[in-house]
Amino acid sequence: MEKFLGLPPLASEHGADVDRLILYMHMLMGALFIGWFAYFVYVLFRFRASKNPKASYTGVTSKASSYIEGAVVLAEAVLLIGFALPLWGKIAGKFPAEKDSTVIQITAQQFAWNSRYPGPDGVFGKQDMKYLSPTNALALVPNDPAAKDDVTPPLNEMAVPVNKPVIAYITSQDVIHSFKVNPLRVTQDAIPGMRVPLWFKPTVEGEYMINCAQLCGNSHYFMKGTFKVLSQEKYNAWLAEKSKAGGPASFE
Repeated sequence: MEKFLGLPPLASEHGADVDRLILYMHMLMGALFIGWFAYFVYVLFRFRASKNPKASYTGVTSKASSYIEGAVVLAEAVLLIGFALPLWGKIAGKFPAEKDSTVIQITAQQFAWNSRYPGPDGVFGKQDMKYLSPTNALALVPNDPAAKDDVTPPLNEMAVPVNKPVIAYITSQDVIHSFKVNPLRVTQDAIPGMRVPLWFKPTVEGEYMINCAQLCGNSHYFMKGTFKVLSQEKYNAWLAEKSKAGGPASFE
């Protein structure tokens, strides 16, 4: 399906449903395009001036157009009710338990991605926007003991283990951004003042590009990062390495 639609390789569990919905939408749009184009050609021929020198003010008497419009509405309703809404309900309404997931806090800024992982205690340090500063991009509360073992990788670098649910809490410290990883079929706006949850399950190991899908300033194009999907063993090694090198954000 990816090759047929020109989509990026699929690397998440729910992505197959997303691709299927995209395929059906393209099929509907293709049918509408062919139908309307054929009707346009028919009208040019059927109602040409040489055969219709005098305009008719009766209008259309056939109900065929009404039936066609009804069929289009029905097809759109099937896509919405039968595919789009169930997919949304599956993704937005049935979050896995955090204890069984990899939990990440992602904070966007012009023009980079910050990430934070809970330490061995499984608890994130507290945040308060009044502490936001150039040296505290995550607005961590000073001297919070829960933050001592948090892991903050370098900018624009994230990793998760394969075949395990990921819960990401996404926000922004300045303007609206949008976290997007095409192979994982995930997109979520990062909105200042809000922490929006998103979950997915990666199924293919690899390194994928993080894009900002919302125009956010003059360096929007360069707001990219690397999202790694690793084996559990490699992920544990990666997390241990970042734990030693990073730690919680520093303060002024």
